[in-house]
Amino acid sequence: MDCIRTKWRIPKAFRISLILIAQIAFVFLCSCCTRLSDGKVTEIVERGTILIGTTGDYRPLSFREPDGTYWGVDIEMAEEIARRLGVSVQFVPTSWPTLTADVLAEPQKFDLAIGGISITDARRETMLMSDGYLANGKTIICRASEAERYMSLAAIDKPEVRVMVNPGGLNEKFANENLTHATIIVYSKNEEIPTLVAEGKADVMITEITEAPWYVQNDPRLAAPLLNEPFNHGEIGVLMRKGQDDLLQMVNEIIRQMKSDGTLRKLQEKYGFA
Repeated sequence: MDCIRTKWRIPKAFRISLILIAQIAFVFLCSCCTRLSDGKVTEIVERGTILIGTTGDYRPLSFREPDGTYWGVDIEMAEEIARRLGVSVQFVPTSWPTLTADVLAEPQKFDLAIGGISITDARRETMLMSDGYLANGKTIICRASEAERYMSLAAIDKPEVRVMVNPGGLNEKFANENLTHATIIVYSKNEEIPTLVAEGKADVMITEITEAPWYVQNDPRLAAPLLNEPFNHGEIGVLMRKGQDDLLQMVNEIIRQMKSDGTLRKLQEKYGFA
């Protein structure tokens, strides 16, 4: 018995569509390769390491232990960015007073900065900031025994109230703009301020809703009475210099992927943010 062979013909309109799709894909691929060949991402991949600036003084987002090891939700964010780029990560110390200068330094000190960095219009005027990946807002830490005393900015903004902040960041800026009567004390080591408040060397610390819970959970002498009612609202993002648009696009895509695949939520849950 003879086999009957039929010849399947692709409809002309469908063939034209396939050709157009292939052409568009080719053009897109070529344009991406051209951009990346001259961009920051290619430089990082060829180097095999991404250099990330971080202050290391902001539990539980970015903290540097005495032995030089880093931990925190933003540290793991940085490591995830590196993993998805297929490179290793090297952390470079920076500080809140020098953060902007370090991002803009020549020669470049690091590729991007991460670690509790709030997205602001002022930063976006001179630098690039990624999409947000963690909600944030200003709040306070005080002694648990005095929690009911500090339930508003007006209650804090009195000459006898000693408000301690770290220098050069948005905490100091917020205090200077909103507490015109309180006694503001600028202290260089952010990670030591909660303990100083607990010991009575200051009354209130201006901080973030991302930082306050960790200290309250780890020191029963402390409280954050306005944790659920922050003075403002914002988001934390990744900071980098202008001209690195390919890196910004890559970081934003990784943030979107981490939101979509549940990686970011698991990370937030690990550190008590979700």
